[in-house]
Amino acid sequence: MENQDLEFNDRLQLDTLKSAVDDIKDELRKVIVGQDTFVELLIVALLADGHVLIEGVPGIAKTVTAKLFAKVLKTDFSRIQFTPDLMPSDVLGTSILNMKSSEFEFKKGPIFSNIVLIDEINRAPAKTQAALFETMEERQATVDGTTYLFEEPFMVLATQNPIEQEGTYALPEAQLDRFLFKIKVDYPSLEDEIIIIQTHHDRKGTKPQTLINAILDTTHLKEYKQKTQAVLVEEKIIKYIAQLVYKTRNHPHLYLGGSPRASLAILNTAKAFAAINGRDFVIPEDVKKALKPVLNHRIILTPEREMEGMITENVIDMIEQSVEVPR
Repeated sequence: MENQDLEFNDRLQLDTLKSAVDDIKDELRKVIVGQDTFVELLIVALLADGHVLIEGVPGIAKTVTAKLFAKVLKTDFSRIQFTPDLMPSDVLGTSILNMKSSEFEFKKGPIFSNIVLIDEINRAPAKTQAALFETMEERQATVDGTTYLFEEPFMVLATQNPIEQEGTYALPEAQLDRFLFKIKVDYPSLEDEIIIIQTHHDRKGTKPQTLINAILDTTHLKEYKQKTQAVLVEEKIIKYIAQLVYKTRNHPHLYLGGSPRASLAILNTAKAFAAINGRDFVIPEDVKKALKPVLNHRIILTPEREMEGMITENVIDMIEQSVEVPR
């Protein structure tokens, strides 16, 4: 009996984490209608310590959702509108001469925040996008030979419009790979759109931000991240992840497959899915839920399949069905 008690006490206590996640979802539902999957993926990315690329046509609340998501966290928030004339110093910051001390002082740019919303990331030239490489991967910025560390948490939420391509620059593969997820946000259903119109009318001009309360502070967030990392993953689950990603590298419909970074992203995401469901162990369903948001932007179709109208999700479904699920 003692051994059973000991084994039970050693299990991760995830009740408070699950409760906090449910509270965040409920808080955002006050304003954000019909985007439950989008919101859940943002929370999962936060716990998995990843960045998110959000793709969708204008007017479907991509930016509003990102701003309100930052508001439910008691953290700093900054927004950068990417434009074709944006320079790296506009993002990272610049050294300014202090006339009193006759020395240069570094004035931090808007990237030095906790939750950073980059609107229309594909509008800025490659030089400015490249400035994000170090910040996203290393959580630091090097300016004039000096390295500045970012405070935790640090999360980039970037939006891009898939339709309007004039005046845009394709993101380099190396940069895409640094995003944990690519979330495709679709139009709402008819029922949801009716609710959106009705709630907007009922607010009578009240700003959505005023309706949202902060739920989670940085201390608890750090604790929940540590618990997420400690979620149990059996060897058969690790093999399952490796097999799925390996299949992307030799699939006849794919020109480019997933890298080991994709495998690690699926692992971290699956652990976060388990944690928000109150489980201290990963099941195959957690891995399956991670596949599309993690692999969508990391695999490239062959030109022939692209011309036929195939999309990456189709190939991910094929791969998922071709790999035996561990029991």
